[in-house]
Amino acid sequence: MLKYPLLFLVIAIIAGIFGFAGIVSAAAGIAKVLFFIFIVLFIVSFFMGRGSKSNV
Repeated sequence: MLKYPLLFLVIAIIAGIFGFAGIVSAAAGIAKVLFFIFIVLFIVSFFMGRGSKSNV
């Protein structure tokens, strides 16, 4: 699930090493947005899953 934020983070790091400032800021921004979206989805799914308990 966190494959895309990590991918953009790696792209940002590699671009930073080679000095591409525009690509670094774009890839880091995308990685940050995707990371926070996945965190929100994780929290929502965590609390939604806790409400349904089955007696097995």
